[in-house]
Amino acid sequence: MGIGATAGVAAVGGIALNAQASSGSKASSSADALTFDPDAYTKLTTTVTDTDGNDHSVTYHFWKAITYVAKPVDETYQSLIVSAPVEIDGKAVDASDAPILFANSVGGYMPSSVADATGVGAGGMSGGGGAPSGAPTGSAAPSASASNANGNTNATGGATASNQLLALAAGYVVVEPGARGRTLKNAGGEYYGTAPAAIVDLKAAVRYVKANKGRIPGNVERIVSAGTSAGGALSSLLGASGDSPIYEKYLKELGAADASDAIFAVGAWCPITDLEHADGAYEWNWGANKLSTGKQVDQSVSKELQSQFAEYQASLKLRGLNRFGPLTARNYDEYLVKQYLEPSATKYLTALSDSARATYLAANTFITWSGGKATFTWDDFLTHVGARKKTTPAFDAFDLSAGENNLFGAGTTENRHFTAYSAKNDTTGLSSKRVASDIPEKLYLMNPMYHLVEKVNGHRSKHWWIRLGTNDSDTSHVISANLAAVTSGLGDDVNHLYYWDQGHGANTDPGDFITWIAKVTGHKGRK
Repeated sequence: MGIGATAGVAAVGGIALNAQASSGSKASSSADALTFDPDAYTKLTTTVTDTDGNDHSVTYHFWKAITYVAKPVDETYQSLIVSAPVEIDGKAVDASDAPILFANSVGGYMPSSVADATGVGAGGMSGGGGAPSGAPTGSAAPSASASNANGNTNATGGATASNQLLALAAGYVVVEPGARGRTLKNAGGEYYGTAPAAIVDLKAAVRYVKANKGRIPGNVERIVSAGTSAGGALSSLLGASGDSPIYEKYLKELGAADASDAIFAVGAWCPITDLEHADGAYEWNWGANKLSTGKQVDQSVSKELQSQFAEYQASLKLRGLNRFGPLTARNYDEYLVKQYLEPSATKYLTALSDSARATYLAANTFITWSGGKATFTWDDFLTHVGARKKTTPAFDAFDLSAGENNLFGAGTTENRHFTAYSAKNDTTGLSSKRVASDIPEKLYLMNPMYHLVEKVNGHRSKHWWIRLGTNDSDTSHVISANLAAVTSGLGDDVNHLYYWDQGHGANTDPGDFITWIAKVTGHKGRK
């Protein structure tokens, strides 16, 4: 059984409150708040439509917003909701030992809230494609900064509710955490959701879940994180950095539970990560592509950034999957084509009818179709994708206009540079042409590669599900491929593929993700 994004969103609108509702209030900020109350749920029923078009009636216990730290900065965002199935299609379900899908809905490193959630999937319901009337809501409101939001995502460019709904219908427990984000500002004009707030909050939420083993439903040793875009980056970071001591002081400040924050597995869709190297990776990938306006970006800047990427890529000393050998700036195009792009196109074309395939190939003559396989060149692939999404630099903008500049803001300073190159080439008139002294530490805190390359973390997740659309130019294809290569090189189980002709936020095989969760966690499933 699988569920598509559209079907899943529509299904949430069918949530109906059951008369057997228990009264539960939002947890207080005291230390007692870190004890989960197993009886403070509301009993709800919803209909989940799978990708075969079949409806499934799911009755579940729902715990509304619970503050997951003892000393919250803002409970609106530092809270989580829990959904545990008790009956599916009329048959009782025991989810006490089921995997826990830990699904964040962060997009654009913006705030994400489930404080007003009335049912499962609330975080993913503020969709770029529009939420149905009467559907539960809870994510941060749309913002002009959320330029990556589209029909595949919620309003901030994060995940929709598809994974949550499908997981619930499969008998899994679903935990949806809120988290602070980069745009939050207090009355004194100070930004309190910039780096590393979001990852610290998600870690605190994991600690809350683990500290309540035996009280909270589900197997707390089988937590599987999921997220899209910035949420995919945070999901990856959560998996890579489990129990890393560099977050301890931040967690203590919040009064996080005294428990592990390591998770079992990671689901990451189009992760916007490795930010200090993302500008170079972006230019290596999309440097020759024009903007949608038809304008070419500054090629001198593009080439300088590409040179930086080549140096960085060489320093990683990564080897490609399937015995490809060392991955360098010189051969990464060949690697992407052979490892990901041609297999993606082949899978797509194989699934088409003969007539539909012939029509597609006639419209896309750059593809050679022979022996049931698609082949093409990297340059032709770039032409096929067309316009690049972002200007240069894509992430640390010279004029401090990128959302990531806001992510690294501090105090009352809204936006800051986080790379030496962009600081040196700042166009806003800053007195200093250097990054602030606290930036290096924040980059470590926000980058999964730090925990996979520089300080290899033995407490990391050992199972990785990574997905990206081939037409996604919100970041470089190298970013997720490097993540897959480094984790595979460490001996981890990696399931990574690209969706042909899909854009940012695509999740076209959610049913397979749910099946994968059962496989890697050893869950036998409902009988």
